[in-house]
Order: sequence, then structure tokens, then C-alpha cells
Amino acid sequence: MTTRETAGPRKWQEEYQRKLTTPEEAVKVVKSGDTVVIPLGREPEALGFALAARAGELRDIDLLVNAPGLDFGWYDPGWEESFRVAVAYVFPRGVSREFMDARRGDFLIQSVFGAPWDLPEEPTDVVMVEVSPPDRNGFCSFGTSLWDKREQCARARVVLAEVNDRLIRTHGTNYVHVSEIDAFVEHSRSSGWGYHPPAPSEEVRTIARFVNELIRDGDTIQFGTGTISEALPNAGALDGKNDLGLHTEMTARGLVRLVREGAINGKRKTIHPGKAIATALGGAREDVEFIHENPLFEAHSVHHVSHPRTICQNDNMVAVNQALAIDLTGQVASESFGPRMWSGSGGQPAFAIGSLMAKNGRSIMVLPSTAKGDTISRIIPVHDAGTVITVPRTAADVVITEHGVARLRGRTIRERAEALIAIAHPDHRAELRRQARKLYWE
Repeated sequence: MTTRETAGPRKWQEEYQRKLTTPEEAVKVVKSGDTVVIPLGREPEALGFALAARAGELRDIDLLVNAPGLDFGWYDPGWEESFRVAVAYVFPRGVSREFMDARRGDFLIQSVFGAPWDLPEEPTDVVMVEVSPPDRNGFCSFGTSLWDKREQCARARVVLAEVNDRLIRTHGTNYVHVSEIDAFVEHSRSSGWGYHPPAPSEEVRTIARFVNELIRDGDTIQFGTGTISEALPNAGALDGKNDLGLHTEMTARGLVRLVREGAINGKRKTIHPGKAIATALGGAREDVEFIHENPLFEAHSVHHVSHPRTICQNDNMVAVNQALAIDLTGQVASESFGPRMWSGSGGQPAFAIGSLMAKNGRSIMVLPSTAKGDTISRIIPVHDAGTVITVPRTAADVVITEHGVARLRGRTIRERAEALIAIAHPDHRAELRRQARKLYWE
């Protein structure tokens, strides 16, 4: 992999022009039987639709779309002879939901070390990515979403890059050189950062107050994906805190604002001091503009950012993640209901484990106490058969609902059950006690 230090002067402009082509021409390198990867992060729109247009002539393409967002058509019935699709993350709403529910696709289990990198040892045939235009030295940026794109490009036989002039640049290791890409197509489209979430609910604000009580000045923090966990920074979870550090997989809403205001400054960080670290940087449009070429932020590979050995090097590391459900022993389910995949593990296992390995580290799991209008408790006696355990009970630490805080580390099964029942919704506590007594006392 070319680096900024080893690239040296070269006529990259001529090379870029020589490799510039149309999406339709670029995807002609894909042959029946190939393995094609679209890595985590933004999908290359023009390349994706050009590849989908060849469905009638291609057969047996193994296609890994790590986090589906755009509907290229291959998730629909009838495409299976052309594209065997696997995903590594399912969004609760979107093109992959019906696709996975109908069992038309497969699911790639992510490694605890930060990414779905447990692929066959042989190289990928073709990888397709979105990049910025080259800078004056011939380096393209992956914009706000680096993830494992550098590694995926390095292991591919052919790299196809879609150049989007609206992508930002970041510091860190978020780059690839013109010489490492086999074909370029130019396609301008929105960076996609215009969405402003609704104001936090009272339930979220209550959970944020509990989280706030556990955060200390100088802590390094991570917030995972989830409707509640991502809303916590804007709901007051970090209000009044100073000299915080940021080491997170993705920048939840409100975190960039706290960097701008100086509450997150990284002064006390023990790895990457003074830097806000992530593998996917984003937020509101003003956040993305602030991140662009700002040396306060660095994007690094998910293999580095979301690896427990990196995470634990942050003293006072606090990981805040969201669960779908938790059983009375502390087993966390965050990605499936029974065998039905609902999302994916993401970096949650790595941050839960890495934070507990850190000096003075803490792992906080948040969730609403109920679902479906308070009719279903998310704190449950046992998980349904087939449920994926995202974080094992051996890594359980602190659990928070809108009804309180349960501290599980160092407690027995009975003590954990009692602590979790105490923060369950009042309407469900009696039944939970009955079930707990049957399971662990009688």
C-alpha cells in the first residue's frame, strides 16, 4: 500500500486520465464466478447500477455488500442466479430487511476485532469503492467512511473507484493513491449529511442523565449505533464534562459539536492524544464541514480503531452501546430476535471488551425497558432460541434503562437478576421475579 511518505513525485495526473472510463466499461472486468466486494460505508452508486445492469449476462457472482443502503435490484427475487448476495449488517428499515427476512441472502459474521475481515485467504476479484478526487500528490480520500477500505483495496485483484467531488478529506490514514486503483469513473452526488434527528424524548433524556453520572472529566468515550445511544450526546449525557477524549467507531450526533466547543479535546488521552479518533466521521452538515481537513480529527482503519488491543490503551475508556434485550444473567442481544437478523454486531463486542481491559475502563449498555407500547419487556428471563448473543455475560458491566442503573460486574447470577429486575418496567417486574425464582432459586 502506497503511503504519503513513499509515494514520491510521479505523473499521477496522466495515470488518472489513462484510467478514467465510464461505469459501464469499468464493470466489464467482472466475470461470471467472480467475488465482488462493496466495503462498509458509502456505496459507489454509478458502479453499482452498472454492475446490476449486467445481471442478464453474469452468473454465480459472490457479492458481499457489507452495509446495504442503495437498492441496486439484486436484493429482489429472481436475481439469485446472477448474484449470490451476503451482507454484514442489516438496517431495521431498508433494502436488506425484506431480503434477509425472506432468506434470499446470507449473513457474514463480523469478527470481534473490528470488521468482517474473516474472508477466504484468496484475494477478492473486484472491490468497488467511492473516493474523492486526487489531491496534489495523487491521493484520494474515502470521505467520511474509511472502515476497512484500504485493506479491501490492497487484497483485491482489481480496484474500481467512483470519484465523487463532494466527499471531504480527513487526516489519519484515510487515503489511497491513484497508482493503487485500476479504473476511475466520475460521479457527483450528495454527501448525504443533511438529516437532523428529532429532539430527544424524555425517556432518552432520563437515560442520558444516568449516563452522565458515570462519566468523569478526562474520560475517553465511545457511543455505538442505536436510536438511543446515538442520541445521548445531544440529550445531555456529556453536559458539564471537561477534557474528554474521543475514540469511537462512528461519531454520534452531538460529538462533533463538543469537539468544536472544546469539551472533547483529547488532552488526557493515552493514545492519539489531542485527536478525535473514529473510522467513520460524520454528523449534521455543519459537522462534516468542520471535520473537512481539520487536524483535530483522524480517521483510521476499523481494524485499528475497533480492536480491543487499541481500545484498551485508552485509560479511563467508557464505551456506551445499545442493546435490543438483556437476560437476567447479563447476556446482551443487540443484533437479532431469535434467528432473525435485525442489524449486526458492529464494534459493540470489541468496545465492550476493550473498555473493560482499559485502566479504569467502564462498559455501559443502554436500552429502553420495554417495546411495543410497554407490552414487551426488554429485560427478559432467557433469550429466545437462536438469538445471537452480541456481548457475553462475562463482559457485562453496567446496564441502564429509564428506570435506573444496574451494576453487574462481580455479581452472582441471583444478584444480577435482582439488579436487572429493579430497572425493568414496573409492569413487568412481578413476572420477572417469578421467572427468576423458578430459574435460579427453586
